[in-house]
Amino acid sequence: MRASRLLSILLTLTVRGRVTATELAQELEVSIRTIYRDVEALSAAGVPVYATRGRTGGIALLDGYRTRLTGLTADEADALFLAGVPGAAADLGLGSVLAATQLKLLAALPPELRERAARIRETFHLDAPGWLRDDDAPPFLAPIAEAAWVRRRVEVRYERANRTVSDRVLEPLGLVLKAGTWYLVARPHPPDGRGARTYRVSRVHAAAMSAEGFERPAGFDLEAFWADYQRGYEQRVYRETALIRLSPEGRELLFLVGTIPARRARAAMSEPDATGWTTTRLPIESVRHAQHALLQLGEYVEVLEPAELRASIAASAQALAARYAPG
Repeated sequence: MRASRLLSILLTLTVRGRVTATELAQELEVSIRTIYRDVEALSAAGVPVYATRGRTGGIALLDGYRTRLTGLTADEADALFLAGVPGAAADLGLGSVLAATQLKLLAALPPELRERAARIRETFHLDAPGWLRDDDAPPFLAPIAEAAWVRRRVEVRYERANRTVSDRVLEPLGLVLKAGTWYLVARPHPPDGRGARTYRVSRVHAAAMSAEGFERPAGFDLEAFWADYQRGYEQRVYRETALIRLSPEGRELLFLVGTIPARRARAAMSEPDATGWTTTRLPIESVRHAQHALLQLGEYVEVLEPAELRASIAASAQALAARYAPG
């Protein structure tokens, strides 16, 4: 513990220059007396550290005493401080590790690059989750990540999209953070012949790392797997289409049905007719899902097909008219 604290003091002084003993004691959660003992230990080890009294006093290193990180360009230093996502590191239990790593990097940078890094952190902030969404910080992310790191099987209770919950044994191959949501890429055990698949970590109700290890598939590439998964996402989710008509107001409200369906519907849009209405094909997940989505457009949309969707929206419209009819 003391060795780690001595290193933290040395790196802090390298990055920030003069620091008071009170500030160091608060940051390292020790007494001021302990800080002074640590400073004496650093001095005895040959580190040119000194303390001054008074209102502008504090603990500092002699000018010129620092470690430089050679071979790092300005753009590379900028990229390092833009690459980290603090929320993701905290979810994985690595928040303090990330902070310590950045401190060490700052200490090693030459002064000119250190100033650029500070300006990057002041100017840019990475916020992964989308708007109007809670940050997805699953309670069992850390044990799952540990199992993936040490290549152990993990026993989980998992809730499927249809709300059924079952016990599973998985071989975790990696974790992906997508738009603020964590996904586990894993193989089921025993194997079922379908290979790796994805699991939303927030649907894990319990997780325990097994004592049994597993062999990672030869040549498995997490990034390539996720790229293939994303390419097939639209086809897996939007397996049907609906033929609809849209008024000018409906076209303005089309974003309500979702980003992907709206984009594809706009791409297939016909030219407006004499009344300003257009026709297009809208990707849908199911009739029930499309019914709720298209009701948001109200009188500005007309479903032409499938007949089942047209009938369900008509039934909903009739029920709403009856409910809101003057008594």
